[in-house]
Order: sequence, then C-alpha cells, then structure tokens
Amino acid sequence: MDKVSFTNMSEGTKEEYEFLDELEDKFKEDLPNKLLKAVADLEHSLSGYQISRLDHVLQSGTRAYEAGESEQMIAAALLHDIGDDLAPYSHSEMAASILRPFVSEEIYWVIKHHGVFQMYYYAHHSGGDRNAREQFKGSPYYDTAVRFCHEYDQNCFDPNYSAKPLSFFEPIIQRVFTQPLADDPEHQARYGA
Repeated sequence: MDKVSFTNMSEGTKEEYEFLDELEDKFKEDLPNKLLKAVADLEHSLSGYQISRLDHVLQSGTRAYEAGESEQMIAAALLHDIGDDLAPYSHSEMAASILRPFVSEEIYWVIKHHGVFQMYYYAHHSGGDRNAREQFKGSPYYDTAVRFCHEYDQNCFDPNYSAKPLSFFEPIIQRVFTQPLADDPEHQARYGA
C-alpha cells in the first residue's frame, strides 16, 4: 500500500492506520533537522537589531550552554524565538508547543511565557506594561522565567559576543528531539502511560 483508500477518517481500517503510523514515525525522525533549518532561517527574520535573529538565538543557546544548563534548556534557548516569522503575535506559544513533548513542564512554561517576561525590559518605552509578568507571580516557575529572560534573552543582542555556530548545537538538538518524554500529554493519550 502506498496510499490509504478512505476519504473520511471514520472509514479507515486498522491496517490503513498502522500503515499511516509507520509513515508518521519515519516523518518524525527528521524533526531535529527541520528544527535546525528553521533556526538557520532566522538569519532572514525581523530586522532593525544590530544582529540577526539567528545570531540572537545562537547567543542565547551559547550562554545557556556556558552556564551549564541542561540540554533541554539549551535547546529551549536556541528555539525560543523560532515562532517569530510565522506567529509574530504569539511566538512564545508557538515555540513552547514545539518544545512541549521534549522538555520539562518548567521549561515549557518558561518558553510559553517568555514574551511577557521579556517585556519587563522594553514595554515602558512603547506604552506597554513592563510589569505584566507580575500576573504570573504565583507560578512555581516565575523565578526561572525571570532568570531565563535576564540571562538568556534580553542580553543576547551583542554584535561583539562570540556565540557558538549552529553546527555546535546539532548533537544537542538531535538528542533532545529524538523521543518525546513519557509524561507528554499527547504521547500519553495516543500510546498510554
């Protein structure tokens, strides 16, 4: 079989869904490479800064690496702005959704909300509320988000900073994005606990 015969999902057979599952598993194996390409494409993203978005996330990933962060956090630092091109109004949520199956709940939460936490550094200059992050004060991950933005985001626009190249992060991305964590909600729903 090279294609299923159904035109409505409710009409699919067990054999057809097993066939599709096999194809999907092969498709997902290339996820790390697709993510690396999307990061590389940040070279041609939002302009106006002294460096490209690619250089920004490379600085972020490098700083996380040099600080001895986990591979999950390094991957999150590298991918935190991956949604800039396609989701300029919700880039944090897009990046978090990509990361969710592969990182801890804490890292997922930090990336999901980093856009609000990052506003602390600039919102007051453009009529926004720099303290918008205070709405999350009760979260157990609040301090981690503050630290992430302070150490791996707001300070990563330096044209003189020597960041590691994207190729340095390839093995980390390959390891982090190879297998979803067992506690990922979608993984549990599909495959059981």
